[in-house]
Amino acid sequence: MRYLEDMKVGDRREIGSFTFTAENIKEFAAQFDPQPFHLDEEAGKASLFGGLAASGWHIGAVCMKLMVAYHQREAAEAAARGETVPAGGPSPGFREMRWLRPVLAGDTVSYASVVETLRTSDSRPEWGIMQGRNTGTNQRGEPVFSFLATAFVPRRPGG
Repeated sequence: MRYLEDMKVGDRREIGSFTFTAENIKEFAAQFDPQPFHLDEEAGKASLFGGLAASGWHIGAVCMKLMVAYHQREAAEAAARGETVPAGGPSPGFREMRWLRPVLAGDTVSYASVVETLRTSDSRPEWGIMQGRNTGTNQRGEPVFSFLATAFVPRRPGG
């Protein structure tokens, strides 16, 4: 996590990537989204997707997992430099979630986040509010996933 003052509109962070295998697609779907095109190759081929497709919720859950890991690495690096690591705030939500293209078994999705807006909170001046566009792109460079997230970000003490 960074302080509001350390961010600027346009900052881009490469969050990480993940390969969706038939095994992990089926495992997630069996537990959370048991639709035939997520559970069975033949049903996936017969669907509009044309193959075993990852659940959109799976694609989003992977994004969240990679974001948390990214922030943990960022905090560890800051602590190793002797810097004070700010505690992140909660997220009041997200908007504009889009599943733009199917993610099929064997696809690798790379996730990124770009800061779109920054402002100080009117009701809590020790916090800022950041909006970031989070995206996923497959190995062919095609966008497959997007959403706009809002998060509370701490302001630098005395800043």
